[in-house]
Amino acid sequence: MNFEPILTEYVKHQNSHTMDFYLSHDGYKSAQKAIQNFKPDELIEEVKKSGLRGRGGAGFSCGMKWGFVPKITTKPKYLVCNADESEPGTFKDRLIIEKDPHQLIEGIIIACFAVQIHTCYIYIRGEFVNGAHILQKAINEAYERHFLGDSIFGTGYKLDITIHRGAGAYICGEETALLSSLEGGRGYPKIKPPFPAIEGLFGCPTVVNNVETLANLPHIALHGADWYKNIGTENSTGPKIFGLSGHVKKPGLYELPLGISLRTLIYEYGGGVLDDKNLKAVIPGGSSCPVLTAHEIDTKMDFDSLIAIGSMLGTASAIVMDTSTCMVDALWNVLRFYAHESCGQCTPCREGTGWLAKIVGRIEKGDGTKNDLSLITEIANNMVGRTICVLADAAAMPARSYVQKFYSEFEEHVQMKGCPFKK
Repeated sequence: MNFEPILTEYVKHQNSHTMDFYLSHDGYKSAQKAIQNFKPDELIEEVKKSGLRGRGGAGFSCGMKWGFVPKITTKPKYLVCNADESEPGTFKDRLIIEKDPHQLIEGIIIACFAVQIHTCYIYIRGEFVNGAHILQKAINEAYERHFLGDSIFGTGYKLDITIHRGAGAYICGEETALLSSLEGGRGYPKIKPPFPAIEGLFGCPTVVNNVETLANLPHIALHGADWYKNIGTENSTGPKIFGLSGHVKKPGLYELPLGISLRTLIYEYGGGVLDDKNLKAVIPGGSSCPVLTAHEIDTKMDFDSLIAIGSMLGTASAIVMDTSTCMVDALWNVLRFYAHESCGQCTPCREGTGWLAKIVGRIEKGDGTKNDLSLITEIANNMVGRTICVLADAAAMPARSYVQKFYSEFEEHVQMKGCPFKK
C-alpha cells in the first residue's frame, strides 16, 4: 500500500522536535485557522463530521465527547491530555511526544478553543523522563512565540498548558484514575456517572483526550472533515499509528489508514515472522486485548472488525508470537502484570487478577489440574463488567481467549505436569 504518512511525516528529520523545524512546514497554521475562521461550535461539528475516534483504546467519538461539556457553566473547564502510555506493547504516543511535540501542542490549542477551555494539563507517564523534558521545552517555545498565553494569535483567546508527571501506575491511564492522581490523591478510578465532561478535574467539566487523538486535530482543521473521512473506513476514519513488536522481523511503528489487514501489517510492513518461523498468535491492540490465532489475521485493523471477531483494536499495537511461544507462559506474564497493577479498590479485580495469575502460574510450573482450566473461565466471567473501571476486564478477557483458543496447550501442561516448551 502506498500511503504518505500524516502524523509521522516529519519524525525522522533532524531536530523535528524544535519550534524552528515545526514552523518550517507551516506549523501552527492549523491552530490559527481554527481560532480565526471557526466558531467553537463549528469546530466541534467539523470534528464530529470527520469521524475521529479516540486513539487511547476506547474508540469513542472525539467530537461527541467534546459536545457533552456544558457550554454555559460557572466553573472552569479543563482539557487533560492523557500521555500516560502504559499499555504493554504500546509506544505510539511516545513517538509524538519526543519527535513532534508541537503537533501535539497545536492539537491541544484546537481542542481547547473548540470547547472554550483555558487550562490544559498534560499527564505524562513518569518513566517518560526524556519526553517530559522535550515537551516542556516545546511548551516554553510556544509561550515565547505567543502561541500559548494571554492572547493567542492576537485574538484575545487565552490558554495555559502545564505538564504533570505521573508516578508509574498503569491504572492512571484510566481517565478517572488519572484525574484522581492529578488532583493529588491516589490513582483510584471513579464510578460513572457523573462523567468527566460534567464533573471531572476538581469537580469541573473536563475533556480527557489521548496524545494521538489530539495530534490528528491540526490536520482536520487544515484540510477539513471530508478530506479526513476519505482515509480509513466508514466507521473508523483517518490514519492510525500501528505498533508491531514481538516475533517480527521489522518491529516498530507504521502509520497507515485504519482498516488495513493484520496480515498486511505483519507480513508486508513487518517483514513477516522472525527467522521465518510459523505464526502462532497475535495480540492485536496491546496486552489487554483478546488474543487472535494465526487463522484470524485476515481481519481488518479497525474498531468494528476486531470487535466482530471477539477482540479489540485497543491501541492498535500488535504483539506477534511464533510457534516457539508457550501460550500458558505468555498468559501468565500478562496476568502477573495486571495483578501487580490493580489498584485494589474493587474486590473482583483485587482478588480475581491475583487468583488468575496464581492458577495459570501453577499450570505453567506443572502443578495444575484439569479443573483449573474451567476455573480460569469461571473467575474471568465473574470479573468482566463488575468493577468500577475495566482493568479487571483487561485481565479477564485475555485469560478467557487464551484458554479458549489454545485449550489443548493448557491441557498438555496439566497432563505432562510441566511446560512442554521447556523440556
